[in-house]
Amino acid sequence: MAHFMDVHHGFEGITPEQLREAHAADLALEKEEGVHFEHAWADPSSGTIYCLAEGPSADAVQRVHERAGHKAAEIHEVPLSV
Repeated sequence: MAHFMDVHHGFEGITPEQLREAHAADLALEKEEGVHFEHAWADPSSGTIYCLAEGPSADAVQRVHERAGHKAAEIHEVPLSV
């Protein structure tokens, strides 16, 4: 399985609870696409959210996000890590 980092914009002022709720929405749907969302980070000032996921494809990651109601603006495969 590959790892993907995705980026969402437009979430200025997001609270920790709202981030947890969005992440939980992804977790509730992830198995249907064979995806696992490992972590999410947010910058409330810029409204940017970052998610790290493992899955079969960027399309599978996007389908989960779309169904959860927060389509990613960018999805990048992350082929190397240390």
